[in-house]
Amino acid sequence: MFKVLYQFFILGLYGFGGPAAHIGYFQREFVQNKRWLNDQDFTHAVALCQFLPGPASSQLGMYIGYKKAGYLGALCAFAGFTFPSFLLLTFLAIGNQQYNDVAIIDSLISAAKLLAVVVVADALWGMAKKNITDKLTLVVALLTAISVFFSTGLIGQILPILLAASIGYLLSFKSESNSNHNLMIKPNLFVLSMFVILLFVMPLVANQSHFFSLFNIFYQAGSFVFGGGHVVLPLLEPMLDGMVEPDTFLSAYAAAQLVPGPMFTMASYLGASAMVDSPVLGSLIATIAVFLPGSLLLFAFLPAWNALFSNNKLKSSILLVNACVVGLLASAFVKPVLLTSIGSIFDVAAVVLGYLLLKYRNCPVWVLIVLLGVYKFFI
Repeated sequence: MFKVLYQFFILGLYGFGGPAAHIGYFQREFVQNKRWLNDQDFTHAVALCQFLPGPASSQLGMYIGYKKAGYLGALCAFAGFTFPSFLLLTFLAIGNQQYNDVAIIDSLISAAKLLAVVVVADALWGMAKKNITDKLTLVVALLTAISVFFSTGLIGQILPILLAASIGYLLSFKSESNSNHNLMIKPNLFVLSMFVILLFVMPLVANQSHFFSLFNIFYQAGSFVFGGGHVVLPLLEPMLDGMVEPDTFLSAYAAAQLVPGPMFTMASYLGASAMVDSPVLGSLIATIAVFLPGSLLLFAFLPAWNALFSNNKLKSSILLVNACVVGLLASAFVKPVLLTSIGSIFDVAAVVLGYLLLKYRNCPVWVLIVLLGVYKFFI
C-alpha cells in the first residue's frame, strides 16, 4: 500500500501533459518497469475508463493501485497522484499569485510538454506492438484515430469502441470457441447504489449548508463530464454562478496548466476560491466531490468489465477493442500532445534525442525533465 502511495506521489510531481501523457507514464512505470499488471489488463482498463465519466487517468491510476493492493491501494494511488496538484492549486488560489510571466516557470511547462511527447510516443509504440496483430486491427486503429481526431465530445470517443466491439462480436460467431457464453455479467450493485444515492439525494439537502452546496455542485459536475478537465470548466461556470467571480475560472484553468497531475484538480482552486473563509476545507470538499463519481462508477462496473473480458466468446471483440484503444491514444498523441508541444525544429530534435535516451539508455524521467528544462530555458 505504501509502495503504491510513494510511486504515485512521485508521478504526481512530474505528471504534466494531460490524460494521454499520464497513460504513457503509467504504462511505462507499472507495465514495463515494475510489472504490477500485464499489457492486457492495462489495455482493458484504459478501454473501461474511456466509457466512464470522470478523469480517465485518475481512474486508471486507481485501477492500478487496486490491482496491487486492493481498495486501500486504489485510495493511495488517488491520494499520491492528486496531492501535489491539489496542494499547489490550493496555494495559488489562496495567494492569488500570477506566475505566467516568470521565465523559469514558462521553461518548465514547455519542457514538460516535450516530455509528454516522448512518453506518449513510447507508450503508443509499446501498445501498438502488442495489439496491432493483423490488417484488421491495423485498419480499426487507423479509423479510430482519424474519427476521434475530427470529432469532439462523448460520442466521438465512445462510438468507435462500441462499433469495434460489435463488429468483433459478429465475427466471433465464426469461431468455434463458445465456452463461458453463459457467464454472469453484472455490476457491483452496492457501489452503484452509493453513486445514485449521492447523485439524487445531495441536491435535496444542498441548501442546508454551504458545504453541502459546494459538494453537490462538484459531485454533479464529476458525474456528467466526459473528456477530462478541459470539459469540466465550462460545466462548472454556470453552476458556480454567484459563488466565484468569472475571472477566477480563467485563473483556475491557467493555474491547472502550470502544475502536474490531473486537470480535474482545478476544482481545488475553485473550491478554495468559493470558500474564502475556509479555503483549505473548500478545496478539499471540491476535490473529493469531483473525483468521487468516477471512482464509484469505476468500481461499480469493474466486476462486469472483468467478466466481459474473460468471456471466450467475445475474443474477437476484445481484440478489436484493444486496437481501438491504440487508435484513441494515437489521436491524443497528435492532438493535443504533439500540436501543442512542438514549436520549432529544435523541439523536434530535443524530442527525438529524449526518446532515444528513454528507450535505449533507460534514462530516468526526472533526468529528462531537467535536460529539457535547461534546453527550453536557454533556447
